[in-house]
Parts: sequence; C-alpha cells; structure tokens
Amino acid sequence: MDQACLLCDPVRAGADLFRIQVWEDGLWRLSTTLFGAIPGFSYLEPKRHIPHLTDLDGPEAATFGPIMAKVTSALRAATGASLVYVYVFGGGIPHLHVHLAPHRDGDALNSDVIRGALTSEKLPSGATVMRSTEFPPRPEPELRAAADAIRAHLTS
Repeated sequence: MDQACLLCDPVRAGADLFRIQVWEDGLWRLSTTLFGAIPGFSYLEPKRHIPHLTDLDGPEAATFGPIMAKVTSALRAATGASLVYVYVFGGGIPHLHVHLAPHRDGDALNSDVIRGALTSEKLPSGATVMRSTEFPPRPEPELRAAADAIRAHLTS
C-alpha cells in the first residue's frame, strides 16, 4: 500500500471519484461510477499498489485474464450491453486501473481510437481498417522492425 496513492485507499477513492465498490476478492476490486453518461462504467484495480500495466506481476498477473473475463461478463449481463470496451491509460493516477465501459447502440461511447479525420478501407477478408487522414501509414519496414523487436523481447 502506498499511503500517497488515492486508489490504495478504496474508501477515499470512492468518495473522491464518485464511485462505489461492487466486488472484491483477495487481489482485485471492482468499483462502479455514480457519475457520467454510461451506466455500469467501472474500474478494475489490484488491491496491491501496482503503478502501471507494465508493472503487473505475481498473482495479479496470473489472475488478470480470468478476472477480466469474470467482471466484463458480469457488466455485460447486468447492463444489457452488447459488449464492454476496455481502456487502460498510463497517466493520471499511478495505480493500475482498467476502465470498463459497457456499450449499447446509441450511447455516448464510440469506437474511435485514432486521432483525426478517419477513412475506412474494406479488406478482402471483410474486415474494415480505419485510418487517420492526419497520420498516414508508417513504412512497412519500420512497422516490421517494431514487430521483430517485440518478438525478440518476448522470446529471449
């Protein structure tokens, strides 16, 4: 526990961030906001102070996938959402907190994750690729180099 961390104190976090805790186990807790335009918008966070997703380790790392499946399924069922968007931002409060947004057609959410005016391109597979007109595609060798570097880190 980090005494300076708001999210390490769930009672204070609830009061300061307008949310209530709805579930917990030995490692994780789920809080739901009482403010905003999306019913059921929730936050999954480890009880132990883990600053960022890249710092996730130990039993929290081992249980992250199953817990995400459990809580997103519950959010979808409880809210009637067609799906649950998952957002992880690095700034703000340095305690891992995953934003979980139940989505229904016509609500305040959208699927735009790219800045700028978007164009769409239908691929032969039927999938659609969204691209920003302000940020053209990077050269394939640069993208391939990034993929190779990621592979090297994961296989060494």
